[in-house]
Parts: sequence; C-alpha cells; structure tokens
Amino acid sequence: MKNRLFMILAGSSLAFTACGQTASTQTGSGLAPVETKEPNSAYKPAFAGQTRVAGVKSSTNYQRTVLTEALKSPWGITSLPDGRLLVTEKEGTLRLVTTDGKVSEAITGIPKVNPAGQGGLLGIRVDPDFAKNRMVYWVFSDATPEGNLTAVAKGKLAANDKTIEGATVIYRATPGYKGTLHYGGRILVAPDGNLLISTGERSDKVTRPQAQQLNSGLGKVIRITKEGQPAPGNPFAGQADARPELYSYGHRNVQGLALHPVTGELWENEFGPRGGDELNLIKPGKNYGWPTITYGIEYSGDKVGEAIQQKDGLEQPVYYWDPSVSPSGMTFYTGDAIPEWKNNLFIGSLSGMHVVRLVIENNKVVGEERLLADELQRFRDITQGKDGALYAITDQGRLYRISKK
Repeated sequence: MKNRLFMILAGSSLAFTACGQTASTQTGSGLAPVETKEPNSAYKPAFAGQTRVAGVKSSTNYQRTVLTEALKSPWGITSLPDGRLLVTEKEGTLRLVTTDGKVSEAITGIPKVNPAGQGGLLGIRVDPDFAKNRMVYWVFSDATPEGNLTAVAKGKLAANDKTIEGATVIYRATPGYKGTLHYGGRILVAPDGNLLISTGERSDKVTRPQAQQLNSGLGKVIRITKEGQPAPGNPFAGQADARPELYSYGHRNVQGLALHPVTGELWENEFGPRGGDELNLIKPGKNYGWPTITYGIEYSGDKVGEAIQQKDGLEQPVYYWDPSVSPSGMTFYTGDAIPEWKNNLFIGSLSGMHVVRLVIENNKVVGEERLLADELQRFRDITQGKDGALYAITDQGRLYRISKK
C-alpha cells in the first residue's frame, strides 16, 4: 500500500512503517475540519471552536510500526520503568509486552472479571515507585450478588513477572446493576499519590439519572487513596447525602483520563449517545451535565431528555464530536522527538478508527488531525513509552509504536 514498507521483525511479530505527510501544523492554517460527515443533530455549539475546529497536519515525518498482532481484545496499556509495556486484555488476562513485540504468557493472580458486554479487565497503571514496590493498580468489571459494577484492585507484580501477589479489591463503585454496559474504567495515579478513576452510568435509562446523584458511584470521576479511601480534600467531603470519594459528576461513559504535563489539570473524554462525544477539563465538584444536557441524540433518533445543550450550573465540554468518534484512552505527548506534538493530546478512537491529535492552547482546541486512519483499526488506548514514542493498542489485537521516522 501507499507509504508503507512491510518487514518482518526478528521473531514472530509483524511490523510496517508509514510516513506522515508534509503539511502545515500551525493554527490558522486554513485547513478544513477533519470531520466531513453530516452531524446527527442541528444543535449549535456554545462557542466558536467547540466542534469541527480547523484541521492540522503534522509536518514531521513519523512512522507507525505494528509490534504484534497477537493480543486478544487489549483494553489498557501502561509503561514500566524498564520500557516494557503492561497490557490488559478484556477477557481478564494481563500480559507484558516488550518494545520489539514479544508477548508474555498470561500473568496469574488477577481476580475474576465479568467480560460480558463492555466489561472485562480495563484500565491499568503502575505505582510511581514501581521500581521499588512493584505495585500495580487496575480497574475491572466485578459481578456481585447485587449486580455488576466498576471495581478497582491493586497487587504486586512478582519479581519473576509471572504473577500478581496479594491482589486486593480496594474500591467498588456501587450500586451494582444487572446490565453489562458503560463501566468507564480508566485509572491514573496523580502526582499527590492518589488514584483517579472513571465510571460510567451503566447506559440504561433506569440508571442514567444516577450520573446526577451524589449518593451514587455511577457516572463519576472518583478520587481515592491507594488504600481505597476517599482522598483528603475531595469537594463533597462532609456533605450530607454525598459520597466523599466523588470528584466530579454528570458523566456518561468516561474512557479517557489524562493529566496535562504543564498545568497538571485533569482532562477526560466520554462517549455521547449518537453524537455528542465530549472532551472535558475536569474541575473538582463540577457537574458535567449528562443526561440533562448533551450535544447527542438517542440511538433511536429521539431527543435526549428535554433536548437542551446548555444550562446554568452545568459545565460545557471544551470540545465535542458529532458524529461520534467514540473516544477512548488518551495521553498528552511530552517527548522531544516531534516538537510540533509537544503537549498535544492523543486519543484512541473506536468507531472513528483513527488516533485523534488535538492541539490545545489556553484550554481550547485549536486544531485536529486524524492519524493512522488508513489502518482501519479500533484504537482502544494509547500511552507514551519510556523511549518517548507513542504506543497504541486496538480491539483487533495490534500494538503500534508511533515515532519519528
């Protein structure tokens, strides 16, 4: 195919590379928005640049390399201090992958997950002091007698890399529900040592209102300690009828969390229904609107609720997509190899089948690019490796390295 060079890596991995096209990446370049399809609704944005911002194209030649195609429905990826990658697979398997594509046997010791529907073994991160304590934190869908829910666990990766020792569930986002959709599932370790976790509102109309309820763990960003307790300083601590672990609320299905490398601020993305996927800048205690306001419509084509997009006291998304791109895992680029990407946000897109690159200035999106769209892959998560390259996993089982050519 055009712009591809196929080669066989040592071992069984398949790899190929492709060049980025040369074009202007400066804002105000006059490039048309990357989205060309008609929106699902006639809703108007709240401000200029909230959707369909001008397109940009990377001027640096970059390459994509398929390190392996042997993963089975990978969902989460993170880097170890030695450069290897820790990858979760939806069915409940944890694996180590080297940067030349060698995939380990399944790591044992992970508690059972419920992989039905959108559940499974989900987001993963390691402790900043992993080199000393080898602690791993992950999110999974847990089947309880009261129903399925989003749970958080931790454990120690054994010195032989073959098992997780002392796996312990430290938090459950109750109440449980019999459905198998919208678990959220991302996790970060913040600089203060606390954990940030995303949950979904479980999709169905009967559970949707809980995104607005402060006595529920559904449709929230959660902030807890590494022991699973509400983190000090949370916005609802001490408030009657509010859970002290809540950090923000009014979310639909959050599958992307990332901390800005300069400001330290928390960004998230979440699925809209039919259209209305959102990118949000998260502030503690704020209400992000679902299902009261949305730029999307029901999958049936009906309006959502009162069909309003703005309301006092409810936060507007920094950016939204209509039609949906189904944003999932995301990361800010902090490498030096491609300076024009510095502090840009990279998001895996599922239904859009590409990697989103967003140029953000003063907390506004000023440019959008679609990378690897010709790969026809559902990009589930993306992270930056210790070598400065981006590593992305796809539902079809691929692991990509994206780096300067």
